[in-house]
Amino acid sequence: MGRTPWGRMTRPKVRFCLVFERELLSVPVMRQVLGDTLRGIGVNEDSVADILLAATEACTNVVLHAGQSAPAYTVAATVGRAACRVEVTDVGQGCPRKPYGRVRRGGRVRRGGDLSESGRGFTIMRACVDGVTLRSVPGQGTRVVLDKRIHWEAPVAA
Repeated sequence: MGRTPWGRMTRPKVRFCLVFERELLSVPVMRQVLGDTLRGIGVNEDSVADILLAATEACTNVVLHAGQSAPAYTVAATVGRAACRVEVTDVGQGCPRKPYGRVRRGGRVRRGGDLSESGRGFTIMRACVDGVTLRSVPGQGTRVVLDKRIHWEAPVAA
């Protein structure tokens, strides 16, 4: 993080992408790398905790449901001044029903039908972040996008 000519701290824009084999061990590794990165650039702990819980649910869904055609999946994160976006993508079997939907906090569905869910994963994701977008095409994979407004830790005095 640098300083502007007026002495105010600027926030970095950070983008990174991780590729994991589709196995359960990848989920805690993703949590560690994503959490350390967010904390390292100064995102506050409440924001980090919400993002990590939602991302954990999305990655666990890939590991459990993507099928054998998806040997790997990606987790891409973009952190800007006011928000963080995490995208979890696989090229697995996709969801056979209701392939497209956008969900906002509070469970309101937009642009598409109901989301088919077998467990509590999407409910947890919706509770943690400001927006959840699911795009799934049978035979072509699934992409879950998590959007969260973030807060920053107070800068350390120089």
